[in-house]
Amino acid sequence: MYSIFLYFLFLFEMDKQQVSIIPQPNNITMTDQIFYFDEDVQFLHSLSRENSHELLNQFLTMVNADSEANFHFVQSHLKKDKIANFLNFDNSKKYVYIADDLDDPLLGEEGYLLDVSSKHVKILANSVKGIFYAFQTIKQLLPFSDSEKSEFCSFSSCYLPGLIIEDYPRFKWRGMHLDVGRHFFTVEEVKKFLDLLALYKFNNFHWHLTEDQGWRIQIKKWPRLTSFGSCRAESPQRGNRNVGDGIEYCGFYTQDEIKEVVKYAEKMFINIVPEIEIPGHSSAAIASYPQLGNPNGPTEVLTRWGVSDGVYNIKEETFLFLEDVLSEVMELFPSEFIHIGGDEAPKGPWKNNPEIQEFIQKEGLIDEHGLQSWYISKIESFLNKNNRRLIGWDEIQEGGLAPNAAMMVWRNWQYGIDAANKGHDIVMSPTSHSYFDYYQGVSENEPEAIGGYLPLKKVYSFDPIPKELDKSKFDRVLGAQGNLWTEYIYDWDKLMYMAFPRSAAMAEVVWTLPEFKNYDSFLKRWQAGLKRLDSLGVNYRILSDDDF
Repeated sequence: MYSIFLYFLFLFEMDKQQVSIIPQPNNITMTDQIFYFDEDVQFLHSLSRENSHELLNQFLTMVNADSEANFHFVQSHLKKDKIANFLNFDNSKKYVYIADDLDDPLLGEEGYLLDVSSKHVKILANSVKGIFYAFQTIKQLLPFSDSEKSEFCSFSSCYLPGLIIEDYPRFKWRGMHLDVGRHFFTVEEVKKFLDLLALYKFNNFHWHLTEDQGWRIQIKKWPRLTSFGSCRAESPQRGNRNVGDGIEYCGFYTQDEIKEVVKYAEKMFINIVPEIEIPGHSSAAIASYPQLGNPNGPTEVLTRWGVSDGVYNIKEETFLFLEDVLSEVMELFPSEFIHIGGDEAPKGPWKNNPEIQEFIQKEGLIDEHGLQSWYISKIESFLNKNNRRLIGWDEIQEGGLAPNAAMMVWRNWQYGIDAANKGHDIVMSPTSHSYFDYYQGVSENEPEAIGGYLPLKKVYSFDPIPKELDKSKFDRVLGAQGNLWTEYIYDWDKLMYMAFPRSAAMAEVVWTLPEFKNYDSFLKRWQAGLKRLDSLGVNYRILSDDDF
């Protein structure tokens, strides 16, 4: 513990002017000026988006200008060059100006320019996405409220440090994953998780909705998926995973609840990627509708962790079922990508099914791996006809990758390199750096986890672009994500403990350019932001010797 004290004493003496923003901006210049919010501030905007009112209100809420001072934004109808002249004409005026017509190729769709002096706060971007991400930076710059009623400062005590930030993300895909199949999280809990993802500028939420241990999404054409498949008779006992607890465990989302979450995420520019497991991890579905499985398939929702022998058969009725499911999923989720799992599909039931063996011979497939490739290609064709793209775990490349599929790499980095070299998009999510269900400290000092060891420092060291990948293929790496598998994550507090601060480290991995990353700086900035997380009820893990 004494070493930790000395470490933070050292950090305290480091650059005292450094602001505490996660992820670290890619270009920041500090000045000695300060912008104070007071009754003289004018609020101006020239946002082009019709529904900009809610976005502007977010800013007013951050500085409590809506409740305490009753301020509002005034839209400027001047052209860009004219408004610039107007704002610079009278140096005595204090103003906040927000515009999304910057037209700066470097910033792209998600970047922003934040310029703060003693007289102005300029928030400029090419799109409202950039404005939103600028707001997330400003949230972390504003002083924290001493009031228990709000995480934000009171208007009269709000100020921003003088600086110029030119910031934009390194990767298109900045994701976090949540498995709700093993343990279910309510709509309100999912929303709270999305709030935190938005704060750290994540833009993809991978929602793992179906599993051997429970089917969590309402499908109206196939009601037993939730009336039967959303409940398991018991779960492994906590602390003794080989014994059942004897307690029924249930939970699913109605389609109205799904729509509510999708709409909530859209306001924060978070795309939700739904995952429907195909062809394996399907025990809950097969137990609900046995005709979908193979001989001697599962008859109950799995009550133990691990992989079952539940795998779909190849009958026409089964593909009609899958098309029905995916059709309803696509109605709910506007995401370009639909995740179909594809991982850990057991081949034994196919080997032991005479009809399937006859089909493999007839079609000239090499083996059961070739059958899985055929299976994935068939599903991909259906998704493509509906203007969607298939993405799956890296097992989908076994037997040959479907023509237009994207791949999520979790096992071997070489799988990602091979896929990228063949022209496929990849998302890097390897167990070595991205599995946040692993222990993050010495196991005897940590709550029960699935195993493994992934300390904070290793997450932060992650570079999603494999060293062996040719530079000409770098653009095939869409980005990366952290994964929260929930066999041993029972509730909200445990979820937060396993997610943070590792998710914050992942946020910096996918946003900040490598040359601007610094682990010591990250630790300092993380510590500086804890008061805000405390107010939000985030049960983060306190740093220990494992983290230095």
